[in-house]
This record gives sequence, C-alpha cells and structure tokens, in this order.
Amino acid sequence: MLLKNALVYNKNFEAEKADILIEGERIAAVGKDLKGAEELNLNGRIILPGFVDIHIHGADNADMSDAKSESLQAISSFLASKGVTSFCPATMTLPRESLADQFRCAAEFMGKEEGAYMHGVNMEGPYIALEQKGAQPSDYIRLPDIEEFYKLNSICPISLIDLAPETEGAFEFARKASKTCTVSQAHTNADYETAAAAFENGFSHATHLFSAMPPIYHRAPGPVVAAFDNPKVTAELICDGIHAYPAVLRMAFKLLGEDRSIVVSDSMRAAGRGDGEFELGGQKVFVKNGRAALEGGNLAGSTTNMHDEFLNLLKFDIPFRQALKSCTINPARAIGADIYTGSIEAGKFADIQVTDQDYNPIMVFVKGKLVFAS
Repeated sequence: MLLKNALVYNKNFEAEKADILIEGERIAAVGKDLKGAEELNLNGRIILPGFVDIHIHGADNADMSDAKSESLQAISSFLASKGVTSFCPATMTLPRESLADQFRCAAEFMGKEEGAYMHGVNMEGPYIALEQKGAQPSDYIRLPDIEEFYKLNSICPISLIDLAPETEGAFEFARKASKTCTVSQAHTNADYETAAAAFENGFSHATHLFSAMPPIYHRAPGPVVAAFDNPKVTAELICDGIHAYPAVLRMAFKLLGEDRSIVVSDSMRAAGRGDGEFELGGQKVFVKNGRAALEGGNLAGSTTNMHDEFLNLLKFDIPFRQALKSCTINPARAIGADIYTGSIEAGKFADIQVTDQDYNPIMVFVKGKLVFAS
C-alpha cells in the first residue's frame, strides 16, 4: 500500500510532505513520488508514528488482572482507536498464582492481537515499599524474588519490572533482572542517595514520576531528583493534569530533555467508560470527573489515554517535538523496542496513525494492517 500526499513526521520527528510505501508488515520507503500497487491519497493529512504505552493496566472495562484474553483484546482495540499501536499490559501487587495466571493469559494472547500489539508484560509490584503502595494491595507486597521473576519471564516475556530500591536485596535483584528487561524505581520511599546508587546497580527508569514517591524537598531531594540528575535515566509521566500539575510537568519535561521523557497512561478499566464504580486489584475504585481513587482517597491509576495526554502536553506548552517523541520513540527505546517501532522509517513496522489537523486519529495501521478507521 502507498500512502500518498501526507504531512509525515519522519525519523527525525520533523514534518515533511512525503509518501509512505508499506510492504507487508513494514515500511519499505518514505519519500516523494513513490509508486505502489494500491494507493491511498491522504490529501495533506498528518501521519504520526503510532504511540507506545508501556504502562497500562486496563481500559474499556477490561484489565490485565482479569487474566482473560477477551480483556486483553478489549484493551488492544481501545488503544488502537486512540492512536496507540503497541503496549505493555501492567500487573498489580497480587498473589503468586494470580500473577502466573495473568502471564499465561498474556503469553497465549501475544500474536493474536486485532488492535495494538503487546511487547511484553510490565510487572508493577509486588516488590515495592509499603509506605508508598499507592493503590497497590498491601497484603501481597513482598521482597524481591529473582526466582519468581525468572519463572514468570519464562511464561511470558517481561519488558519492564518495578522495584523499590530500598528493599532488602533490591540492588542484587536489579543487576540480574536488568540483563532480561528494564528495571524501574517505583512505589519507593528511598532517599536521594539510595535512589542515585540504584541507578548504578541495574536500575535505569522511573515509574510514574512524582506518584508513589516522596515529594521533592530542598534538603532531602529523594528519588525524583535522582532521576532528573542522571542523564542515562528515563522517566514516565502521567499527563492527565490530575497526577501532576501542568507547571510541574513543564518543569519535568524541561529537566528530562527531549530524549528521556516518557508519557504513559497508567489507565485502569474505567478508561473510556466515564464516571462510576470500578475495580482495580480487587479494590473498589470510584471515578468522578475522570479522577479514579480508592475509598480512602489514594489515586488509583488514571482514566486517560495517550492521545488525550498528547493533546494535553501541547495545551501545557510542551514543545511539539518533545511531546511526540515522549509518546513514541522514547517509550520504545526504554524497553528496547526502538529497533522496530516508535518512528517512521524504512525497515520498521508500519505502526502509524493518520490524523486530521487537530491530531485526532482517522486511520491507524498496526504492522501494516488497518485496525481502526473513524
């Protein structure tokens, strides 16, 4: 298929008038005056790389914790409608057998997606700090267990694992686990020194920066500043305007720079369903005006999606190029998927979204297949 006459954000994330030739699952060429058997004239519409959500629990009344293929498919289809072409479903802090069930389900589902495709599992918990558990169930928090990690990874690949670096054995665990996947600081009460040392011992990422972490204090900067301070560290941000104030997001994007900022949804099953009563990790969640919270008031994930977050960032005065990279190549690179997705260039999967002038998805292609059309 040849997509003609579009404004394409190319591999340098710069806009150019170009055609895109798709052969099978991949982009064969990007350029002008290309020829193809089947042509689609886009009349100047915009082509962006597909978004990559590396931290999502659920959407459309479905959740990874359901351990059901139909739930994963509901998430996959919902994401595709929002311009997201690939994702990492995230687990919760739950019993061992529950996690094993979810991993078995994910393994069976991979390769059968009819919307966005899975990279691997994001294992959020159970190796976290009780003091910063957020909406994670406290009953199942436990110390890092490398054998459990290896067992689960053998069932379904783990793309990213979350860990509180101050927990007993965390550094040794991270050094070993980092040979398999990305290791992220998350749900942590660590001081700056511990967090900074962790980034020299297998950790390379920070999960939903600011959330489930101590706040920045000028004489006790904590893990947030440790992430800012290390130029090799990437950091996730939930950009719904609820988890972090717009001015704080502007600060974070400026300090992280163009290549280290990553947008994630961290959404739960209420995403796409409006207000009401829902469930997350066996706990009741109450959603009002888009804000998801436990009965005690703790935020319980989000109800947002990456398309809305991208538009938020533009509204919050984040530079367009950084906002786009933060939704595409940066998350892909954080999990080692940038060799095949995250940007529009020859040889990569044809994971692309065609949008109108306001960046609303009109058509979404996943591995060259049209999976959504408005």
